[in-house]
Amino acid sequence: MTGELIAHLNRVNQDAREQVEIMMKQMAEKQGVTEEVKMQDQMKWVGLMNNIKACVEEIVLKEIIYV
Repeated sequence: MTGELIAHLNRVNQDAREQVEIMMKQMAEKQGVTEEVKMQDQMKWVGLMNNIKACVEEIVLKEIIYV
């Protein structure tokens, strides 16, 4: 009614994207998914990163979006 919905949704979207980026870096580091792994076995690296991304997105959805 006050025209603030779009601004609020944009802030939530930005916060969620930033949180995904931060958490992906943290989880990759914690699990040892490094550039060295990428150079040695690119398909393994892609699989690991896809798994990390799926986990992080699920966490962010539950903590930020579905609050």
